[in-house]
Amino acid sequence: MLVEYVAVFCCGLVGGLAAVHKEYDLFAILVTAWLTALGGGVLRDVLLEVPPVGITDKWSVVTALVSGVAIAVLHLEVDKLKWSMLTLDALALGLFAVIGTSKAMYLGSSGMTSVFLGMATALGGGLVRDMLLNDVPMIIRDKHWYAVPSALGCVLTVFVCKGRIAGLLDAEQEIALDIVIIALIVGLRLASVIFNIKFPGAVERRTVYLPGEGRYLRRPDITPKPRDGETPKRSRWDDDGDERE
Repeated sequence: MLVEYVAVFCCGLVGGLAAVHKEYDLFAILVTAWLTALGGGVLRDVLLEVPPVGITDKWSVVTALVSGVAIAVLHLEVDKLKWSMLTLDALALGLFAVIGTSKAMYLGSSGMTSVFLGMATALGGGLVRDMLLNDVPMIIRDKHWYAVPSALGCVLTVFVCKGRIAGLLDAEQEIALDIVIIALIVGLRLASVIFNIKFPGAVERRTVYLPGEGRYLRRPDITPKPRDGETPKRSRWDDDGDERE
């Protein structure tokens, strides 16, 4: 639970800072911090049909609101700590990915379902935040590795949980492996930003390989044939199949 509260606080700081940049009031800052910190967990719990932590866990709600108050006061100092905030955001990404996947697994979900629910926990809060603030979601806007490290962490967490359920791992070993997975997610996220590693976009091309219109899409000539002694009328379609002015 302590680890989860740390993740909630980190996400709340990041979300509240986004509202501060928009010059919103304190209420909007608190709402944004709460949604960013707990929105992904609420989405996960609704899909799991369990009481959402974001409105039932008193200390999670308090932690999210405290992060909003803290960022409202300390936003200038926090805004200068670019790499610190980036690290906190990556840490929250890793923490929520592992927490969300583990919860789904131990509630009886399949491995694939747990991966999706883990990603919803890790990415859902930021998605709700960006939609609320009318921004392009971070998972689309940020060209560096963001969603992919969380997906990899969720997959690895599934295997760890399966090992724990099968009795191959004890509690201490599971915790140690979870910490390794979180460190991997944070490392991949920070490395992609430091070394400017991005996924490629669409293949750049200049030649279009499609059938020519004049050859394949020529319109038939349906002009009536002229009578004897009349001047033949040309069709309004030229020989290449294009309409003449």
